[in-house]
Amino acid sequence: MGLSDIAAALETTTTEQHSRRVPTVDDTDVSLRTRFETHADALPCAPAEAERVVEAYGSGTTVGDSARAAGVAPVTAAKVLHRCGEAGVNPLAPEARRIVRDWLDGQLSRADALALTRADESEFALATYIETHDPIDPLVEAVEGALTDHGDAAVAKRDSLAETMSSVTDLQF
Repeated sequence: MGLSDIAAALETTTTEQHSRRVPTVDDTDVSLRTRFETHADALPCAPAEAERVVEAYGSGTTVGDSARAAGVAPVTAAKVLHRCGEAGVNPLAPEARRIVRDWLDGQLSRADALALTRADESEFALATYIETHDPIDPLVEAVEGALTDHGDAAVAKRDSLAETMSSVTDLQF
């Protein structure tokens, strides 16, 4: 049986095919500030300040510079970015984040958790906020194009290999 025999046996359809797509709503006319105002109670600052933080950070500035542009504290800017889905604002490595979760679960005292993470008070407070507050899905979608990956490749590599590295606490006898 050759290709011509197979082709002769095929039937063709002459009707038109209708597109079967999921309908979408284009709400690009909705401003970022309006979206922030919808979730104002869940944000650590006013919607206008949150908008300035995201716009400044999205243009490539650091968290600190974004905070100065918005007139807020750097930790507040980091909280805003976290609530908008930016993963690169957590100051702790994965193992230290696990220690913070253990403290939140009541398995460690705060003093022990602070010592084991080797974080200062503000880093520990920000990590605690990040562990206890999830990103807000509508805001994550709203800023998806504005926020780009500003991560450091060396930090990303360190974080991904953290489980394979030993720490000082592993050397206990």
